[in-house]
Amino acid sequence: MKGYRKFALRLVGAALVLALALPSLSAAAPSGVQTSAEAAALIDVTSGRILVAKNGDKPMRIASLTKIMTAIVAIEHGRLSDQVKVGASAAGKEGSSLYLKAGEEMSLENLLYGLMLRSGNDAATAIAEHVGGSLEGFVYMMNEKAKLIGLRATQFKNPHGLDADGHYSTAEDMAKLTAYALRNPVFRDIVKTKTKTAPNPNADWDYKWTNKNKMLSIYEGADGVKTGYTKTAKRCLVSSATRNGQQLAAVTLNAPNDWLDHTKLLDYGFANYPLTDLVQKGEKLEAMPIVVGQSFPYPLLKEEAGAVRKEAVLLEPGSAAYRLGERGKLVFRLGDQAIGSVPLYAENSPQLAAKEQSTFGYRESDRYDASRFELWRLQLEETVRRLFVLWE
Repeated sequence: MKGYRKFALRLVGAALVLALALPSLSAAAPSGVQTSAEAAALIDVTSGRILVAKNGDKPMRIASLTKIMTAIVAIEHGRLSDQVKVGASAAGKEGSSLYLKAGEEMSLENLLYGLMLRSGNDAATAIAEHVGGSLEGFVYMMNEKAKLIGLRATQFKNPHGLDADGHYSTAEDMAKLTAYALRNPVFRDIVKTKTKTAPNPNADWDYKWTNKNKMLSIYEGADGVKTGYTKTAKRCLVSSATRNGQQLAAVTLNAPNDWLDHTKLLDYGFANYPLTDLVQKGEKLEAMPIVVGQSFPYPLLKEEAGAVRKEAVLLEPGSAAYRLGERGKLVFRLGDQAIGSVPLYAENSPQLAAKEQSTFGYRESDRYDASRFELWRLQLEETVRRLFVLWE
């Protein structure tokens, strides 16, 4: 029965899943950044390159940094205008809270602000039950999303981050998740907000939430992301900042001096890894009627700038893609590692007018409310899984 169950789940997944390939670009260079953190990571959001890592692959408790995944799953699979009814389990959730009452209704959008600004565990539970149909269903969606993004050592047991056996991630995985989430315009708007007011149906005053993330006030260009703390996880923090068109995100786990650590990490990244345009969209290959279909900005140390090699991989002229105007791809290598690629097109190809995508393959999520197919797939897989558990 167990073998048949695994086969059935694989069959459902194979029939329905939309594959998302995320290359590993964890080319972290040794640095002189000293932090108080047990684990830390710094990522360039545009390219996905890990710039700094300290115990970056060590599985650890992450406290309310969990809510980054809760938020992005809810944004992608929920409707912001939905009115969410707060259940008894949500209203009674321990830890940091918005002090929601059972039966109270609030829009999913406002709950997301309460989740990310005030770290409401009651908001996390209400969101999970609404979007996932149940707490278990939503946690399943969180773990599926982790696989799709390419997180290698992450597992969720709840949507709020309260300590639980088997609930963990790494600094590098959290950096990758944050870079993915920051590509979503709704997520970006929420995490950079300093204060938010929301209607309170149970009183004659409105909710007013102030963001717990002090980086928004103390660091120039700061625009996110999330604080976290439990007695076991200690102080955890994810911050982001944008300067001169470059966005970086820093992660620290168990860091007594996290605000200072993040200032050091971000300063180091901006000073040492500026974005370098290795190629521009529309640039023509030498002696060939072929043009580059996408720009490729990449963070490089000064000494790395001359070490990047370009390699054109061309399609066979008789292929279907060739007839549609595609000509192959331009691959970039730093040392022995492929750091990314961009498409190549014929000079007159209409595909040159297409919107540019992320250089490291994260799914564009501008249409954050249109990802219903994946939600149906996840819910179907969870239903099948439960059926086989009952049959055992």
